[in-house]
Amino acid sequence: MLGTGTEPVCLSREQPIFSTRAHVFQIDPSTKKNWVPTSKHAVTVSYFYDSTRNVYRIISLEGSKAIINSTITPNMTFTKTSQKFGQWADSRANTVYGLGFPSENHLVKFAEKFAEFKEAARLAKEQSHDKMELTSTPSQESASGELLSPVTPESINGTDDEDGGATPGTPQHTEPRPDPPTPTLPFSHSSTSINKHWEAELAALKGNNAKLTAALLESTANVKQWKQQLAAYQEEAERLHKRVTELECVSGQTAVIKAQKTDLNQTIEELQATLGAKEEELERLKAEMEVANEFQLQKESLTQKLQATEERNQNLEARLSALEQTVENAQQEREAFRSHLRSLLQLLDGKIFELTELRDTLAKLIESS
Repeated sequence: MLGTGTEPVCLSREQPIFSTRAHVFQIDPSTKKNWVPTSKHAVTVSYFYDSTRNVYRIISLEGSKAIINSTITPNMTFTKTSQKFGQWADSRANTVYGLGFPSENHLVKFAEKFAEFKEAARLAKEQSHDKMELTSTPSQESASGELLSPVTPESINGTDDEDGGATPGTPQHTEPRPDPPTPTLPFSHSSTSINKHWEAELAALKGNNAKLTAALLESTANVKQWKQQLAAYQEEAERLHKRVTELECVSGQTAVIKAQKTDLNQTIEELQATLGAKEEELERLKAEMEVANEFQLQKESLTQKLQATEERNQNLEARLSALEQTVENAQQEREAFRSHLRSLLQLLDGKIFELTELRDTLAKLIESS
């Protein structure tokens, strides 16, 4: 027997009638807005039918732990909040369950079964009330002449077919309607998948950063070399200009000087074109350096987010441990309470038996007198 919520999970007397796989969530009890994953991965979620009590339940186990144990009542409603996410409120467990399905088709089938079994629960409840009205008989009269109903465990603990287990004086909780988990968090939307995603991005950024750093160092070395070459070209250009001037001064070698001047002008034009290309390359390297700085900033931001997520995971694990301890303590208290009730019932049966004997004795005494 496993248990969570308001009722124990006795699978030996219940039969599964429909099963699917989904990621399980519960509403955060403190905020009533955020979803808290209760399963580390997709688990089996099943509808069970208890023929002895004519009750339908939704049950899901992760290992030996029941993470869903919800009895379907006529006042429940299953709401589809997105193509792959649905939710319903369980007033007995005082929570809202959410399921993330692998496809819209799985969600539609689950919703259809929910509506079908909800209607069956309503019919079963009406039939149960009809039978109780037909088979009800007058109870025994008390000594004061008032009618007393028989004392049964159901009248003390309450039956499982009541709507949400609420008494007439108990205020009903409204069903919260939280937004489903965002699409970027798969219903694998667990913190482990987020960490893996950010770690992958961080590793890619580190690789890109290393490549850009190496390229930047190489480009810096090239820039120095190009500056040296540029200075050499400028010196060469000045030397050639001086040479042209000297040759022009030599009037007897005009033809030779003109030919050399033409060659020198072509060389100067080539050097100027090379200089322009080097300047463009220098601008491109500056742009790459700015991109590398942006990647560095993104890396630092992702590192901070990863640290915050790890701290949040530790907090969630601590809260989960506390909740498990609370559930265990509540189960122990319930068992102690049941044992106390059994003792009271046995004592009450003894007192009733004694009163019956006393009544018979008094009746005999009255008849004999």
